[in-house]
Amino acid sequence: MDQVQNISIQDYSYPLPGENIASYALPDRDQSKLLIWENGNITDRHFYELPRLLPPESLLVFNNTRVIRARLFFRKQTGARIEIFCLEPLLPSDYALSFSQTKSCRWKCIIGNLKKWKDEVLIQTLTLEGKQVNFMAEKINDLHNKAHEIEFRWDNPTVTFADLLEILGNIPIPPYLNRESEDIDLESYQTLYSKVKGSVAAPTAGLHFTPAVFNALKRREISCEEVTLHVGAGTFQPVKSETIGGHDMHTEHFTLTRNFIDCLAAFNGKIIAVGTTSVRTLESLYFIGCKLIENPEIKPEFLTVTQWDPYTEPRPSYSRNEAFTALSACLHHHRMAVLNSSTQIIIVPGYDFKVISGMITNFHQPQSTLLLLIAAFLGDEWKKIYQHALTNNYRFLSYGDSNLYLK
Repeated sequence: MDQVQNISIQDYSYPLPGENIASYALPDRDQSKLLIWENGNITDRHFYELPRLLPPESLLVFNNTRVIRARLFFRKQTGARIEIFCLEPLLPSDYALSFSQTKSCRWKCIIGNLKKWKDEVLIQTLTLEGKQVNFMAEKINDLHNKAHEIEFRWDNPTVTFADLLEILGNIPIPPYLNRESEDIDLESYQTLYSKVKGSVAAPTAGLHFTPAVFNALKRREISCEEVTLHVGAGTFQPVKSETIGGHDMHTEHFTLTRNFIDCLAAFNGKIIAVGTTSVRTLESLYFIGCKLIENPEIKPEFLTVTQWDPYTEPRPSYSRNEAFTALSACLHHHRMAVLNSSTQIIIVPGYDFKVISGMITNFHQPQSTLLLLIAAFLGDEWKKIYQHALTNNYRFLSYGDSNLYLK
């Protein structure tokens, strides 16, 4: 583990000119460029060609999370603007329950212009369906990593918290776009298949998919399955420590069905993750399965993955089918149709991929945990790929072009 924790983040940097960062999505999602890397060979394509470039009988795994309007703005009586960025629900801690509340709820939040907000309750008034609603925010506790527990209250029981976010909230586009969110982002910063509200950042590898691409996948008999992992703001958090061992990886919650786990346990083909969030979910499932093999009495509520689980010696040597079979058996035994869990997994060079044979992903920021994940899969080939993309005017980051990596 020491070798992994001593990885220098400076070794995973590259020059990214501002003109290579895509500020907006392309009008036609599947017209983006697609860089193919397969066992050391690079070719340039377009995303609409993806279905015929995938291995036959492979399985694509998508993250169907939906981005919420997580940024709320309040005005103090002095005129100072306070931003409250909702990260995850605390009371109730379930996303669906929190969104359905009709009186109050508490969330873990990041506060913008915090110095201007002391202890007063912030209030804004709106009119909804002809009725006035007073919407309030109050600081309750300071939390870890500069986050705060915020209680939201409102005085109209016909209004849910989801209604308030939909009316007052703003889509939290990435900070590196260096612009405020616009109406166009309400559509372009969601995947076509997004369903389950909870993310504060889009799983951007999926932004390129269109109905035409899905139809072509169906004709090619490429299977498609979904997981739900709510992407947290930590995905944008830079690594500030000199080595990766000093970085505290954020926790993200995921949900998937027992039927899908049954499918994984029986599947012997190539699994290709759409996006790094799907990678994290699938690889985390493997380690959960391994824990069950070694301790079948573990209760389902303790099925989580910590940051350094994959690197603890002795490392597990079970096959992915063995791990998924154990997880399937656990869910059947406890009559659970759905697995709700969380992962803090960090995937960096030295990681041994157990589940995926390929991934679809965008180009990532220098010195980010996402780039480290890419380097874990590609080795030093990532440098050649990124240089090729810069030389050939690929568009980078969330609204940029795409990659398909295959082994």
